[in-house]
Amino acid sequence: LHMGKTMKEDLTVIVKYIKQLYPPEFSVFSTYAELYHNYFASQAKKNAESHLEDKDIYLLLSWVHNIYPKDMRKDHILAEELEKVKLGSLLPSGLIKELEKKYLDSEEATIKNSLSKCLDKEIQRWKEDKEPEKLNGHFQSELLGIFVIQSIYSGQKRAEDISAAVGEELSHRLSKELPAFLKSYKDAFEDFKEKSKKHRYYKPILIANINNCWNFRDYTEKNMAEKDGDKANILSILSDIENSGFDVLLQPLFAQLKPIYKKFTENKWDSSNEIMNEIIKTTSKHIADFRTLKDPFYRAIVEKIHARLVKDYIVRLLKRKVSLKTPAQQQNLAQNISKNAADLEAFCTSNGSQATWLNSALPKLAEIIRLQDLGAIKIEVATLATTYPDIRKRHLEAFLYIKASLSRSELKSILGYLADSTASTLPGALLFSNINVS
Repeated sequence: LHMGKTMKEDLTVIVKYIKQLYPPEFSVFSTYAELYHNYFASQAKKNAESHLEDKDIYLLLSWVHNIYPKDMRKDHILAEELEKVKLGSLLPSGLIKELEKKYLDSEEATIKNSLSKCLDKEIQRWKEDKEPEKLNGHFQSELLGIFVIQSIYSGQKRAEDISAAVGEELSHRLSKELPAFLKSYKDAFEDFKEKSKKHRYYKPILIANINNCWNFRDYTEKNMAEKDGDKANILSILSDIENSGFDVLLQPLFAQLKPIYKKFTENKWDSSNEIMNEIIKTTSKHIADFRTLKDPFYRAIVEKIHARLVKDYIVRLLKRKVSLKTPAQQQNLAQNISKNAADLEAFCTSNGSQATWLNSALPKLAEIIRLQDLGAIKIEVATLATTYPDIRKRHLEAFLYIKASLSRSELKSILGYLADSTASTLPGALLFSNINVS
C-alpha cells in the first residue's frame, strides 16, 4: 500500500511539474515509471515467492488484477502517459497462476469446511428440545437456509472481485460443492425424519426444513444456467427433501380420512353430503398446521391434498359397490356427486389450491352417470379422456358398473370409443394413473 501510494503520488508530481522541465527526448516520465515499476514488481515477486497467509494471497492478487492496472494505471492524470510506457504486469504469468490456484484451493476448502460445520450445528439443533425460529409466521432455520447461501455467494463475490476468470473458476468448483452438501443435508434430514418421530417439535422441524429449500431453490434458479447439469441435480435433491417432508406431514391426515371415505360406499352414497362435510372438517384442522410453510410450499401441500381428496373420491366410485338400474336413481347419485364436487372445489380453492385441472373430474363423471343417451355418454367420455389422458378402459369399466341400465353391447361400444379417443392423446395432468382398480 505504501509503495503504491508513493508511486502514484510521485508520478503525479512528475506529470504535473517535472516533465515539462526536461526536453522530450529525455523521456523523464518513462524513466521514472519504469524504475518505480521494476522496484514494485521485484518486491511483489519476492512476496509472492515467500510463505503467504490466505488473506495475503488475496491482497496480492487484488493488486495484480485490480488495484495496479485499474486504480493506478487508469488514473485520469497518469493514464495517458502510462499508456505510452507499456509497463506490463506486476508478476510473471506463471506466478500469478500459481497464486490463483493456491487461492482457489484454499477458498474451496474453507467454504466446504464452513458448510460441513453448519450442517453439524443444524443437526445438533434438531436434537435440542426447542421450537424452530419463525420469520413472518413461517418456521425456518436461519443458520442453514441463509448462512450456506451467504457463504457460497460471498466466496464467489470475493473471487469475482479479483477477476472474472477467477470468479468463474470458483463458481465452477462450488457448483459441485452445493449438490454434495445438499446430498448430505438430505441424508441427515431422512435420518432425523425416521428416528425422531417422538420429538416434541417434530412437525415444526420438518416444516422448517422444507422452508429451507426455498433459499437454495431461489439461489439455484437465479445463479445457474439451464444447461448446467448440476442445476438439475440440485433441484432434484431439493424436490426429494420437500416431497419427503410433505409425505410425513400428510400421513396423519390421509390415515384419518381413509375410514371416512369408506362410508360413501358403505352407505350406498345416501348420506354423501354429510360425509363430504366430515372430510372437509377433518382436512381443515390439518391445513391450519401447514400455514407455517412458506407460501409456495403451502400451495404445493394444499394442491397435494386437493389431488388426494379428488382421487380418493374417484376410488370409491370405482369400487363396484353400487349398481343403479333406473334413470331416477342415476340422476340422484349424479346430483350428489355434483354437490360433493362443488363443496370440495370451494373448500380447496378457499384454502389456496390453484390446481384447477382437478375441478372438472367429478362433474364429468357425474354427467356420465346422469346421461341416458348413448351418443351423449360417448361424447362426455371423450371429453373426460381428453382432459385426463391417463384414464384407461379398466377405470371406465369399473365406473360404468354404476350404470346397470347399460347393455353389454352398449358398454363395449363406450369402452371402444375411449380407446379411440385416447390413442393419439399426449400425456397431460395425471389423475387416474395412480388409481388401481381391484
